[in-house]
Amino acid sequence: MIPASVRIFVCTEPQDLRRSFDGLALAAQQRLGEDPRSGALLCFVNKRFNRLKILWWDRNGYCLLYKRLHRALFRIPAGEVRSASAIRLSGAQLAELIAGVARETRR
Repeated sequence: MIPASVRIFVCTEPQDLRRSFDGLALAAQQRLGEDPRSGALLCFVNKRFNRLKILWWDRNGYCLLYKRLHRALFRIPAGEVRSASAIRLSGAQLAELIAGVARETRR
């Protein structure tokens, strides 16, 4: 469970997820307008919406959660609009984002 005091942002612009700690920290500053060391959870998806990275600062270093979906997609939920490139989410919305949604199968 994520405390209600933790701010959560998702970048609405797909990012190159080959980036790691420093590259995503730079994207947080440039795209989200957030200090990557603020303790906020900073979420990024790729162009296909099947990969997600969450970056956060934990006292003395960055942490990174990386998830790849096989038969589902990450759907960015409607959240409190902060800017054109970032949305603020609640903990419940983050849980929905991480769970993903099933892809429609083509026949």
